[in-house]
Amino acid sequence: FSLAAFKRNKRKLELAEKVETDLIQLKKRRQSNEKENDSGTLDTVGAVVVDQEGNVAAAVSSGGLALKHPGRVGQAALYGCGCWAENTGAHNPYSTAVSTSGIYYFYKYLMKCASLILSLSQLTVENAQLMVSSPFLANEDGVLGGVIVLRSCRCSAEPESSQEKPTLLVEFLWSHTTESMCVGYMSAQDGKAKTHISRLPPGAVAGQSVAIEGGVCRLESPES
Repeated sequence: FSLAAFKRNKRKLELAEKVETDLIQLKKRRQSNEKENDSGTLDTVGAVVVDQEGNVAAAVSSGGLALKHPGRVGQAALYGCGCWAENTGAHNPYSTAVSTSGIYYFYKYLMKCASLILSLSQLTVENAQLMVSSPFLANEDGVLGGVIVLRSCRCSAEPESSQEKPTLLVEFLWSHTTESMCVGYMSAQDGKAKTHISRLPPGAVAGQSVAIEGGVCRLESPES
């Protein structure tokens, strides 16, 4: 055999070994993803934002790498299912933005449901529990998912404040039925986001119980 033939055949063997190695790694990743899905771990992300004028927006991912099964149509491809944003109007004093994991929540158009709930009353554990216990989800062993909600409205300055111009009251809420959920938030002035791990209360069952947390802040109106 010539040296050229040896090198040519050696490259073929190396290529075949690389393809085999890639296939093995792909198989391991798929098996790992299947185990991750079976464990109830979700890797979907979403975002909600409000500017100084009170305009809101929402975004959602298409389900994360572990949940992208062949043929799956995720919530990001369905209108009003993965996220929802609506500015204040004549019949609604609040601007609302919602983003969810979507896998189960979008069965009930949670974005519009949450927007309606927040425009009428405070989002409570009881209201969220009604969604989880919906007849539409009766065949599901566990309803796993999470949602972040942002609501804002114009309000007068606090009585003790020296500021005369109206401020923007912003409420940021999050809810989940998974064991835990990571939340991050920041303003345009922050150098990095603040993070928080929300967990179900002791004794709660993932997929059957709901955790709700949140906070309120006031934003100054932009200079005219």
